[in-house]
Amino acid sequence: MKHSIKAALLCFIAFAVLLAGCTTSKNNTAQPDKKDEKRPLTIALPTEVKSMDLYAHNDFVTWMAVNNMYNTLLKRDAKGNISTDLAESYKKVNDTTWEFDLKKGIKFHNGTEMTAEDVKFSFERAVAEKTLGESVYYKSIKEVKIIDPYKVQFITDGPNPLFLSVIARTSAAILPKKYIEEKGMDSFNQQPVGTGPFKFVEWKKGSYLKLEPYEQYFEGAAKDWSQVVFRILPEGSTRVGELLTGGVDIIPSVGSNDWPRVKGNDKTGIVSGASNRVAFLVPKVTSPKSPMADQRVREAVELAIDKKLIIDKLLGGLGTTTRTRITPGNFGANPKLFNVAVYDEKRAKELLKEAGYENGLELTMQSTTGRYAKDKEVTEMIVGMLAKVGIKVKLELLEFSVYEEIRKVNKVSDLHMVWLANSNFDAFTMVSEHLTSVRSLTNLGLSSPELEEILKKAEKNMNQDERDSQYQMAQQVEANQFLRLYLYLEHNSYGVSKSVNFTPRLDEMYKVYEISKR
Repeated sequence: MKHSIKAALLCFIAFAVLLAGCTTSKNNTAQPDKKDEKRPLTIALPTEVKSMDLYAHNDFVTWMAVNNMYNTLLKRDAKGNISTDLAESYKKVNDTTWEFDLKKGIKFHNGTEMTAEDVKFSFERAVAEKTLGESVYYKSIKEVKIIDPYKVQFITDGPNPLFLSVIARTSAAILPKKYIEEKGMDSFNQQPVGTGPFKFVEWKKGSYLKLEPYEQYFEGAAKDWSQVVFRILPEGSTRVGELLTGGVDIIPSVGSNDWPRVKGNDKTGIVSGASNRVAFLVPKVTSPKSPMADQRVREAVELAIDKKLIIDKLLGGLGTTTRTRITPGNFGANPKLFNVAVYDEKRAKELLKEAGYENGLELTMQSTTGRYAKDKEVTEMIVGMLAKVGIKVKLELLEFSVYEEIRKVNKVSDLHMVWLANSNFDAFTMVSEHLTSVRSLTNLGLSSPELEEILKKAEKNMNQDERDSQYQMAQQVEANQFLRLYLYLEHNSYGVSKSVNFTPRLDEMYKVYEISKR
């Protein structure tokens, strides 16, 4: 009897093992190795996506996501170097004419072929529609001439040494002429079409933007991702929480106080890289008696700020002090003004006394909160530093859309904080900054005939050596007159899932085609 029971038990175990083996084999057939599977990639954005039209604005957060649907004639690599994209080749015909040969057989997401007609349409629209946020960058284009279906010439209204940088801007997307003319731009914004590696799926404002790989992409379809989802997560703590729990794969602007949590999680880490973004204070003369009208006061403000302490205490050491926005890697950079600071509390107090503010003064300052890395904390630390030399600051921390509107209608106060990148990778940005933008000298009530003269000469100078010298001189004038109070070049820190290969770019764009699975 015992032998019968034992035999039966052995038969049952053998059958169970056999059944288990069959089940495992079946599951292996239905579910291939996860390493070979495509999966969604999820990336967090700190603010809302504004539009599917890259020309409509110059909002870098929107560009981070939306750029993945488009291509440009020329592009920049991760280090900022220019190369061809939709253009096969290009050449300068003369100082006012540039010629581009287009790649053939490239299809928009709706199946139509990209030709010279689309190039002409895209740029002439950018020039003609002055309400577009990017229009100012393309205003020098006088005509786009079609030579044949795959060759175009750009004629500028005068020598433009920045032309190639403009054509390589993230916003310089080639849009489908026929589709837009038939549907209109409102419909285009609801169902955008480009030539890029990812095509539109869904946009739920305030929540997410979904894209999927374009199978007919001319450089080959994206291999690793079934979909890319850009989630709008304004709060830094929320972004970190979502990363740690697997809700997102990449988050931007991780503050140094959150590094231990991210690094301590066995599935996440910190990836850092240099940026092209400089934090600075912009003074404004709000009335003839405004303290900011006095150069000594502007100098005192900069001298009162310990830039190195901000970098070390709030940014985890990831930043470089600067007295210019044109940092290394950009044409025309002045090395004498980079990696330097002029912190001197004693001299700041002396300057305020000389200017008639021995008993102190009161200023109002505005800043964003949650838009840039530690923006709230940085401005609060600056307020504390200014208080130590007798400058009492009323700080207004604003949600980005409110802050942006105030800046647009020139309702900024004595000082406002700015974090700006250099999308042209060129000192030319000083021209728009001081002569035409919402932060122009005129709008701010400031005046510098010396600076204006230098910038106007450099703007059209095709001699690159001379132009380089002119811009270096312009930066020195700007620093001497304290027209902008530059603080630090930001180094970006991203929280990244260890299942993702991600290398930060100098232009801060997410090029999902360059991101892969581990």
